[in-house]
Amino acid sequence: MRIATASDELTSLTDVRVIHHPAYLSVVLLGKVITRLGTLEEVDPEVAGGLYAVDLAFLQKFYEKINVDGSPIASTVCPSCEHEFDVDMGSRLGG
Repeated sequence: MRIATASDELTSLTDVRVIHHPAYLSVVLLGKVITRLGTLEEVDPEVAGGLYAVDLAFLQKFYEKINVDGSPIASTVCPSCEHEFDVDMGSRLGG
C-alpha cells in the first residue's frame, strides 16, 4: 500500500458508487492505493469490495495508520500473556 495523494481522496469522493452509497468510499480509496495484495499485482475497487470484512477492516486501519500517523508501526497486546509490543504492519503487507 502506498500513501494516498489528495487526488486519490478527491477523485474517490466523486466516484459514482460513492455518490450513491457513501460507505463505499473506503473500498474505492483502497482500490487506488493498494499496490499489491498477496499474489495479486493489481487491486481495484472490485477486488477490495470482495474482501472479507475483517480483511477490509485491517486494510482500513493500515491506511489510516500510514496516512494519518505517518508510520506503519502499530502497538498491540498479546491476548495470552498481555505483553505489549510494536508490529511493523508495512513489512507484512509488502511495504
